[in-house]
Amino acid sequence: MTTDAVGGVWTYSTTLASALADAGLEICLVIMGPAPQGGKRATLHDPRIRVIESGPALEWQDPQGDDLANARAFFAELEERLLPDIVHLNSFREASFDWMAPVLVVAHSCVNSWAVACGDKEWLSEPRWQHYTHAVATALNRAQGWVSPSAAFGEVVRNLYRPNSPGTVIWNGITPAAIEARSKRQIILAAGRMWDAAKNISALARAANGLPWPVLVAGPTLEPPWSDASALTLIGELPHGDLRLRMQHAAIFVSPALYEPFGLSVLEAAAAGCALVLSDIPTFRELWDGAALFVDPADAGALHRALASLCADDRERARLQSAARERAQRYTLAHTVEAYRSLYQSLIASHAAPRTPRGTEVHA
Repeated sequence: MTTDAVGGVWTYSTTLASALADAGLEICLVIMGPAPQGGKRATLHDPRIRVIESGPALEWQDPQGDDLANARAFFAELEERLLPDIVHLNSFREASFDWMAPVLVVAHSCVNSWAVACGDKEWLSEPRWQHYTHAVATALNRAQGWVSPSAAFGEVVRNLYRPNSPGTVIWNGITPAAIEARSKRQIILAAGRMWDAAKNISALARAANGLPWPVLVAGPTLEPPWSDASALTLIGELPHGDLRLRMQHAAIFVSPALYEPFGLSVLEAAAAGCALVLSDIPTFRELWDGAALFVDPADAGALHRALASLCADDRERARLQSAARERAQRYTLAHTVEAYRSLYQSLIASHAAPRTPRGTEVHA
């Protein structure tokens, strides 16, 4: 299984790898791109998971494919050494390599869908990004299967790349007992990279002015480009456990995202009993309709009014907290693991690669 330490794929892959190990699978986790730092490295504590840190660049950091030959050689040697039963890729490009084992691609995000959602797609006509688009489309068609974390994002991928197969939807999941709701405080919490236009923290910065409660934002901090960013309290990038602790105490969790293929932090906040205020985008409607308050992400005034109203309305806030916690029970790690195990077995059974059988145990 491949992973990277730049974004949310890290939490997804390390959590899933440990859960698959619990289910009896042998996992080799291959880290691509920049090495994990600080708290992220500390999460690699499961002795049952073999961890390999590799040199190949992440595909969106290398859109022209300058590092492609290096990546191809690295993974060819690695497969010869490990002889995996299945290759689970959390990126696209590597699916186009000549693998012996069946390949599954999980479409967590892509540059094209990000750019479309953010209204910033003109630069995609550049040759380097056209090369990237071709590489993603080729990878989706070369893989034996592909997964999207929501039906809404699966539709986006199909519209952008027209893959030969419709793909499979497997919602992300968490362990219900991993987060327990505690006494709530008058705090509004958000999480997201400050530099990422998709997270739309700039709208939250405008909406936060005049709110009766503090608005805390967790995530990597750069110099914010907004004149009214002082209305936010920037708490920086936190270790995963520390962010979950903040969620346990926050009364409200807000995500004004323009783009979110799933939104794992929203799920964790819901499981922690936060009332959810979310942007009205297809992914959030699919997952949280009836269990959250939805706002046009382009309307900072509407976001301000929604948050102010929820701060003042104890009954409605309690109702939404309960609804979010109940809905979160749909998205359990056990369901996610079972869905992946079933898909792995299906792909292995249908794969016709000329290999010597090595028993019935699955290795990923």
